[in-house]
Amino acid sequence: MTDVLIVGAGPTGLTLACDLARRSVAVRIVDKSPDFPRSSRAKGPNPRSLEVLEDLGVVDAVLAAGSAPLPMRKYRNGVPIADTDPYAESRPTPDTPYDRGWLIAQWRLEEILRARLAEYGVHVELGAEVTGLAERNASVTAAFADGSEIVARYAVGCDGGHSTVRKLLALPFEGKMTEEQMMVCGDVEVDGLDRGYWHQWFDEDGAVMLCPIPGTRSGWWFQAGPETDASGAPVPPSLESFRRLFARHAGLPATRLSNATLLSTYRVNVRMVDHYRVGRAFLAGDAAHVHAVAGGLGMNTGIQDAFNLGWKLALVVGGQAGPALLDTYEEERLPVASWTLDITSERLRATLEAIKAPGGGLDAAITPETAGLSRGYRWSSLSHDGTGGSSTGPLRAGDRAPDAPCRNTATGAPIRLFEAFAGPHFTLLGFGAGTAEALQEVAEKYGDTVRAYALDPADTDGLADDGGHARPAYGIAPGEDTLVLVRPDNHVGLITPAADGRAVVDYLDRLG
Repeated sequence: MTDVLIVGAGPTGLTLACDLARRSVAVRIVDKSPDFPRSSRAKGPNPRSLEVLEDLGVVDAVLAAGSAPLPMRKYRNGVPIADTDPYAESRPTPDTPYDRGWLIAQWRLEEILRARLAEYGVHVELGAEVTGLAERNASVTAAFADGSEIVARYAVGCDGGHSTVRKLLALPFEGKMTEEQMMVCGDVEVDGLDRGYWHQWFDEDGAVMLCPIPGTRSGWWFQAGPETDASGAPVPPSLESFRRLFARHAGLPATRLSNATLLSTYRVNVRMVDHYRVGRAFLAGDAAHVHAVAGGLGMNTGIQDAFNLGWKLALVVGGQAGPALLDTYEEERLPVASWTLDITSERLRATLEAIKAPGGGLDAAITPETAGLSRGYRWSSLSHDGTGGSSTGPLRAGDRAPDAPCRNTATGAPIRLFEAFAGPHFTLLGFGAGTAEALQEVAEKYGDTVRAYALDPADTDGLADDGGHARPAYGIAPGEDTLVLVRPDNHVGLITPAADGRAVVDYLDRLG
């Protein structure tokens, strides 16, 4: 019997598998596809997902394989009328090292995650189609089309919008599909187009968008409003239909397009489940929620689902926390899914309105909220502020824990808080000399489960906040002695005055 069975080997499933494997959880990950896909579908991780990928140890490979978002060149009647760079004024800051998302083909991101997973001795099992799921004797048995079975303590469906796991769990997928809002998509090769821009042709009667795929010489993401026949029905996507749309809206020779692959018709589908868990089975990613593409939150929300679930499963499987911890996955991620459906629908409306005017484009879909950095869990039962009260500072329990450049006082080497957080552990930060006793107690009691760091220690090893960035990032005034407990998914679990250091022990003990 394995500990966790993951069904679906896209970015969500691979993120979860990597997170579990590095925590020494026995995991198997299966996918019904006979081969690894070469789909470039999602355009890449947003800033919050880049932070997750850094924690998993793959962000350098992702950055090297992709590119920064490109300026958008907008056209009207085939003529370029505006170049827009949504990130022209954006810069990384000490607390936010990634100020923008990253363009990378989904198949390349999956390759990087599979390579990381292989370092832990885990490989994706292809051609494994789940046909049944039954819970018995404190385990889940998955049946497969070839007659085989896998028994696991827990199972997670990361198998996309048409999820077999969701259907086997009989979970309703409530929502709607908007037939009039659709587009055709695919990967194509294009000759003679400047790869330094994301080209967007918008006219009164349609649109074509072409974005170069990083890591390819002539590959492009193609999106367009659908071509219709004489009866008004959409024409199935094909190279020929792409060429006609391109010639019509771009006013350029149709023969510049070639080798169209991964053709699909996308309809705006806004749906979600009302439960993320049925017994020992969970859902994550598109299996639990689908929504408009505006804002690029689909793959990213799935990656963050996985990062929320991974540490909780690992602690329960390892006996370090009680099973009740798994209930907080739905408690925290279900409201985020609901918010995601709302914000993507709103951004789609804003984008459709923006492109009616010359100079409007897909930049209307980008807002600070779509970066994923503001989504926290202040409402969660795992979020505790102060001693029976609530923090009034800018940072609250449940929020994303900020980064900050520091110095290791023992070695003198620079170290960022994100480097201190990285890995399968809680992190306790002690701001001020008054936190020393609590830091020592936690270090002695919990060992490697919690790493304790003094900030600006007087006479002990710790982290020196030489640049003065850590205290402002955490909303802690000079002279205040404060403890901050950071969860393994890099969200703040607890903020409390040093005088109530016992609150940290109580928090950790409540987990089991």
